[in-house]
Amino acid sequence: MPEHRFPPLAAALLIAALLLPGAAAANPSWAGGRAIPLAGFPLGDMGHEAAVAQLRASSGREVCFHTGVALVCARRQLDWFHVEPFSAHFRSLTDPTIEDYLRREQPYDCAGSFKCEGLGIALFERLQGNDPTSLEGLPLIALTGLLTRAGIPVLQS
Repeated sequence: MPEHRFPPLAAALLIAALLLPGAAAANPSWAGGRAIPLAGFPLGDMGHEAAVAQLRASSGREVCFHTGVALVCARRQLDWFHVEPFSAHFRSLTDPTIEDYLRREQPYDCAGSFKCEGLGIALFERLQGNDPTSLEGLPLIALTGLLTRAGIPVLQS
């Protein structure tokens, strides 16, 4: 089967759109999805060896993640999409560091093979971007903006 590659921006939008349970929903639905530019690594569930290889490939590098969010509601005629870029500057990681991290956190179902909201934060020198929740798979600042724009305030004034 041929392998299809999308640019990270397009992949993030596609993932977000495909995760929506039904684009014709009467009520607003949203979904998010994260794509990474490291070729040859699957998104989502992966085993230990693939996670080791992915963290080795990220070691000492800046990796820009693109996380898409989609807000769709047929009744309101909404089909809005947003992609949030966010850069992770990885520390130089040794094999023992990678093995220890993976053994302790087991982030095999996460794009990038880390959980920045947990021990994964120790893998980085710095994080750079407007919405840190995008690294968790759903850019909540962007989603809040889309909901507000749609007339659905998250907090009442």
